[in-house]
Amino acid sequence: MSDERTTAAGGMERAFGFRSVDEGEKQGLVNEVFHRVAGRYDLMNDLMSGGLHRLWKDGMVSWLNPPTKPGFKVLDVAGGTGDVAFRVVDASKGAANVTVLDINGSMLGVGRERAEKKGVAAKLTFVEANAEELPFEKNTFDAYTIAFGIRNVPHIDRALAEAYRVLRPGGRFLCLEFSDVNLPLLDKIYDQWSFHAIPRIGQAVTGDGESYRYLVESIRKFPDQKNFAAMMEAAGFGRVSWRDYSGGIAALHSGWKI
Repeated sequence: MSDERTTAAGGMERAFGFRSVDEGEKQGLVNEVFHRVAGRYDLMNDLMSGGLHRLWKDGMVSWLNPPTKPGFKVLDVAGGTGDVAFRVVDASKGAANVTVLDINGSMLGVGRERAEKKGVAAKLTFVEANAEELPFEKNTFDAYTIAFGIRNVPHIDRALAEAYRVLRPGGRFLCLEFSDVNLPLLDKIYDQWSFHAIPRIGQAVTGDGESYRYLVESIRKFPDQKNFAAMMEAAGFGRVSWRDYSGGIAALHSGWKI
């Protein structure tokens, strides 16, 4: 398989990094990666973003701007370790109720432990389920957030359709994901860092260079900003827009169920 990005027409369902796999095989392979890295997931994001993921997540929750009155319901998908959920609870001054959903039990285990230590477990519900088939009624949530997770979902169109279904009318979808660097010099520097440094550092720090190699390759396969926006619009979202972070290393997409 080439390193060319997939488009709004699809392609991620068979892409395991730069390898092409059977459509039914990808989810299991991705699960294995995250079982291996669950205990070091935050370190992984630090390595892949130079620590900037913390600021990008802050920006995501700031743009969401959760209200400080009770009743605001957020579904955070692929958020097993709780990183975004904790920020939402803090930003809402404890008023928001956040359901943290992840397909990977190891990631959820890390999140539950962190929630207990932070004293916010009562504000969070942890659910093990697939983003392509959410176990919720339609029109349930005020907001759906997903950070650095949607590129690991085999059928992104199904996940977007499910996001639209479970949101209430007027609800908001926010997706933070590594994206297409749009600064000429930065893209070359970032490629060198990604393909050469990150797997070696991952191997040295965690003993698992291959998981990091997959994660770097999956970033390069994911649709660019315009193509992902088109996928959101195809799922029914309106007022779709995005913000680039750090020259496009990451992008935050927003859409509304109108």
